Amino acid sequence: MLKIGLTGGIGAGKSEVSRLLAAHGAVLVDSDVIAREVVAPGTEGLKAVAAEFGPGVLAADGSLDRPALGAVVFADPERLQALNAIVHPLVRARSAELEAAASADAVVVHDVPLLAENGLAPLYDLVVVVDAEDDVRIDRLVRLRGMAEEEARARMAAQATRAERLAIADVVIDNSGALAALAPRVAEVWNELKSRQA
Repeated sequence: MLKIGLTGGIGAGKSEVSRLLAAHGAVLVDSDVIAREVVAPGTEGLKAVAAEFGPGVLAADGSLDRPALGAVVFADPERLQALNAIVHPLVRARSAELEAAASADAVVVHDVPLLAENGLAPLYDLVVVVDAEDDVRIDRLVRLRGMAEEEARARMAAQATRAERLAIADVVIDNSGALAALAPRVAEVWNELKSRQA
């Protein structure tokens, strides 16, 4: 089994790279998806988040009100740290379960947005960083996700810098250009991963 840590700043295109790698045959362990699962209604994770942040982070139906929680944590590093202390151990445990279920010859790609921030690089055989220029990322967040520019900048500021991510990279996928250029680069990376596995 080859364990890959995949990361990239918000708006860099990491989700698209994950999708492409999965299409090549990678076993994808997506931390964002798992992070949603562990705070779904009825979970211990959601109870812990509500206990820490109060009823204002719950929607009328009892589910997590992500925009309300985001407004609290992305403006305050200490509150973000409190949220991470609840969610990250739950995500790690579920990720380990999914990895254990993969075959011995699998390439397991752990899609981890905060890999650099949490010092997780040593957990993987290789770290792949999806990189894009900051102005490209801001444009994507504003144009494609409908964020205000100030919100996009705040989200980016809450994450590791490009330099911090690139410092832990074994492989870099530059996604500053057109989407059409991404698929061939991901195919190259997939071939490299398979050759390292042999």
